[in-house]
Amino acid sequence: MITIAKLADELLDVIAEEDPLHEFIQGLPGYDHLLSDHDEASEAQLRERALSIAKAAEELDAEGPEWVTRAVVLQQAAAVVARIDARLVEHTMVDYLVSPIARLLTMVPLARPIDEEQERAYLTRLASIPAYLEKAAARHRAGVAAGRLPVAERARYAVSRLDAYLADPEGDPFRAPVLTGPRAAERDRLIEEAVRPAFAAYREVLDKDIAPHGRPPEQVGLCWLPEGREAYAALARVHTTTELTPEQLHRTGLDLIERLAEEYVAIGSRVFGLHTVAEVQHRLRTDESLRWGSAEEVLASTRATMDRAEEAAPQWFGLMPSHRCVLEPTPEADAPNAASAWYNPGALDGSRPGTYLVNTYRSTDRDRYIAEAVTFHEAVPGHHFQITVAQELTELPRLRRLAAINSYSEGWGLYSERLADEMGLYSDDIARLGMLAMDSTRAARLVVDTGLHAFGWSRQRVVEYLRTNTVMSEVEIQSETDRYIEMPAQALSYMVGRLEIQRLRARAEREMGADFDVRAFHDLVLGGGALPMAVLDDVVAAWTAKVTGVSA
Repeated sequence: MITIAKLADELLDVIAEEDPLHEFIQGLPGYDHLLSDHDEASEAQLRERALSIAKAAEELDAEGPEWVTRAVVLQQAAAVVARIDARLVEHTMVDYLVSPIARLLTMVPLARPIDEEQERAYLTRLASIPAYLEKAAARHRAGVAAGRLPVAERARYAVSRLDAYLADPEGDPFRAPVLTGPRAAERDRLIEEAVRPAFAAYREVLDKDIAPHGRPPEQVGLCWLPEGREAYAALARVHTTTELTPEQLHRTGLDLIERLAEEYVAIGSRVFGLHTVAEVQHRLRTDESLRWGSAEEVLASTRATMDRAEEAAPQWFGLMPSHRCVLEPTPEADAPNAASAWYNPGALDGSRPGTYLVNTYRSTDRDRYIAEAVTFHEAVPGHHFQITVAQELTELPRLRRLAAINSYSEGWGLYSERLADEMGLYSDDIARLGMLAMDSTRAARLVVDTGLHAFGWSRQRVVEYLRTNTVMSEVEIQSETDRYIEMPAQALSYMVGRLEIQRLRARAEREMGADFDVRAFHDLVLGGGALPMAVLDDVVAAWTAKVTGVSA
């Protein structure tokens, strides 16, 4: 008998086979020995399986929790299809979510085997790297032949990244997982005889066959590729879980940038005695006292911010993670091209804790005043709460506990930045200006992501827009711009999701009046796992109706 729960499990298998290195998949039994199969025939089979599961789900009657699960199945199946159809693997060179280099060098070494079976799984994965890279190279060549070209600068950077890796055999990141007995020797043998030669061969392909055909910096968006506009529109729907068009998203971003002006002036006048947005943003950009003094200061201050949030959380949440968030610096090899900070989820089986990685590269060039807002977003009460609570909802199908729905997850992260202000967590008005600065960044993302991929903006135009309308440092502007280029539509999810969560909370407060309980609201939002925005709307409406006795 076909059930929604069974279809959810089948779809999780599809997602895991599509990308066994996805942070939401790592640690699941049965997948930790796999790497993606990049060839087109395999992707076509995965695509067909996702469509078949979606069709079966649509034909089933479902009510209550099963209706919610069905909605997640349909959204996640559509996401698989959109990702495959976008053919990002053909032309993405460096981004850690897609590119072969970053997927292997960043994600594979995160394995932490705890028994012989997991150690053998790690060895199997290492042994698969040569075939993985051969298939990736074949897809790159196919992309070039079809006109789906990488950005030239990104391809050249990928070559330099591989040169750095190959120049340091003793520091090979694949040695990081601790293996015991003869398996440690087998790991070292595989690295020396299979893995490193495979990377060297892949480097030659990129250098000689791919990079020379790369697109110029004036043509970096998807819209410059065959069927790129259609691929971008589909990715936008997947990441926002809405039907908003690139034009609507672009306009929303422009409007938000304008509306933030009042808050900038209110706080900026108190802190600096300044009375225009331009003056406040100029001060934030140029005041050297607002930069970090050292990498050690970055980590110590971030830990203190996390401790403060953890102490206040019980007043605002009933559902909380069973373990604390770990803090680590971003790996040195990744830091020059990585975001300022990111959260790596723990394993579902508890073998690896959730970890907040903070980029300390060129720390004296990085802005101290935004650190608290970023920490609340990525760690506590943001992604660490959202992801870990979902992982621990053992009564739900695994797909519900692991689903990567960006408008929900990134919307919650951005909502957490504003919630932290309600919770009294920001240490001062300077840190609150950091909150506004992050808002400006997320609003600007709506503008520049659509600008790049739907309207043909050049890389330089994006850089200039971010310089004018955000307070990011120059190093962050450059790395963020490259992120938008290689992760089409992902940046749209932050503000779209936050606006929707805020709208649902405001509606519940209005309809419930004195009966509204913010802890209960947060537990409701977190307690169902990641949900598409329309489904979350229905869940909140049903809760409101139950409490008020008024049907939705």
